[in-house]
Amino acid sequence: MYSLEEIEKVDSEIADLIKAEVQRQNSHIELIASENWVSKAVMAAMGSP
Repeated sequence: MYSLEEIEKVDSEIADLIKAEVQRQNSHIELIASENWVSKAVMAAMGSP
């Protein structure tokens, strides 16, 4: 894998985009909703029909 310094030498615009993306990922959390399938036994124990 290339280091960011090597990428900056070749294409500073791409390096800036990579830095911005790393900053975005470090400062925000992305939660992805997913379906949750629960067994009938668990639903019965929780009092859900």
